[in-house]
Amino acid sequence: MEDLKLKLKQQIIDSLNLQGMKPEEIDDNAPLFGDGLGLDSIDSLELMVLLERNYGIKIEDAREGRKILTSVQTMAEYIQQNSKI
Repeated sequence: MEDLKLKLKQQIIDSLNLQGMKPEEIDDNAPLFGDGLGLDSIDSLELMVLLERNYGIKIEDAREGRKILTSVQTMAEYIQQNSKI
């Protein structure tokens, strides 16, 4: 799981072009939106594309997406349980 979280952090940095940020600077349980990493709704779309492209996970329901994209931890748990790749 730790390897997955580290890989996911790097994918988030690359996908969202968070220049100058390192994976170890992202707390596993920090909120990705709002006060945490400070992402916005456009970033959430990018994260959904990342999940589909890299893990075969398609998020159809916005409410489910909000739960999944809460933190790196919640994303990693969802990927472990639902990855099609």
